Amino acid sequence: MVPHSPDGPPARGVVRLLNTAAGRVLCLAGEVDGVVVSAFLERYGREPVRIDGIDAGSVTTLSPPALDLVRDHLDAAFRSGRRVTLRGRLPRECAQAAAQAADGVL
Repeated sequence: MVPHSPDGPPARGVVRLLNTAAGRVLCLAGEVDGVVVSAFLERYGREPVRIDGIDAGSVTTLSPPALDLVRDHLDAAFRSGRRVTLRGRLPRECAQAAAQAADGVL
């Protein structure tokens, strides 16, 4: 299923939760805009889930709703005492939050 807005072309990005050998990973790829984030929230719900990693290696752009989604998952990981592994590049503010969550100082 490719998320799309009723009035526009298919989305050019994706956000998914994957179960891997290293745990649950929030994966982001392509142009992660508000439509992509809305599709993710419809599929997985609004509450951040427990994650062990974030893979943003294929991200080309992150919209403000996408940044909020990443921050919400990092905050939830920190509050539960989980360390989050970061793969790929995130904007500075998310990368700093991920580093703090990994160090337990968010």
